[in-house]
Amino acid sequence: MQDLLAGLGRALHLIVTLDPELIEITLRSLGVTLTALAIACAIGLPLGGWLAVRRFRLRRAAIAALNALIGLPPVVVGLVVYLLLSRSGPLGVLGLLFTPAAMIAAQAVIITPLVASIAHQAMRDLWADYHDLLISMNATRWQRIATLLIDGRRGLLTAALAGFGRAIGEVGAVMIVGGNIEGATRVLTTAIALETGRGDFALALGLGVILIGLSLAVSVASHWALRTERRGRW
Repeated sequence: MQDLLAGLGRALHLIVTLDPELIEITLRSLGVTLTALAIACAIGLPLGGWLAVRRFRLRRAAIAALNALIGLPPVVVGLVVYLLLSRSGPLGVLGLLFTPAAMIAAQAVIITPLVASIAHQAMRDLWADYHDLLISMNATRWQRIATLLIDGRRGLLTAALAGFGRAIGEVGAVMIVGGNIEGATRVLTTAIALETGRGDFALALGLGVILIGLSLAVSVASHWALRTERRGRW
C-alpha cells in the first residue's frame, strides 16, 4: 500500500512539474502507438469489410486464420521483425533496427489482426441488414465496404481502441526491436520495466498510472470525437 501511495505521489509530481523526460517518453509512446494504429486501421478495417461482404471458397479458413493471428506472441513478432531488420536480414540495408520505425512495425504486425477481426465481426452483422438494399442498388463491392465502414464507425471505434490498448501496453516486442535506448526508443512500458528492474517501484508505479491515464484519455477523446454518447447512452 505504501508503494502504491508513493507511486501516485511520484506520478502527480512528474505531471505537475512537467518533467522533461516524462514528456519526451510519453510523446514518443503516443507517436509510436498512434502511427502503428493508423497503419493497422488502414489495413485491418478494409480487410474486415472485405471479409464481411466477399464470399469465396476459403473464406472460413481465412477468418479462422485471422482470428488465430490475434494470439501471436509479441516476443515472437519482435524476434521476426528483428531478424528482418538486422544487418544480415533482407531489410537490414534500411538501418531501421533500434529506431522508433522498428517499434512501429512490430506494433502494427501485432494489432492488425485484432483490428481486422473486430471490424469483421462488427460489419458482418451490419452487412446482414444492408445486404438486400445494397444489392438492389447495384453497389460495387468497394461501395458496399465503404458504406459499412461509414455506418459502422462506432463499432470500428471499438476495434481501433482495442488495437490502441494492446499497442500502448506492449513491452516485449518493442524491447527487442527498439532496445529501450534512452532519448531514442524508450517508451512508457519499457521505462516501467527498467525502473522495476532497478527496484524503483515508486517511479514504476508512477509511470504506470500515467500510462493508464493516457489510455483513458484517448478512449474518452475518441468517443467524444465520434459523438458515441447520445441521450445519456453509449
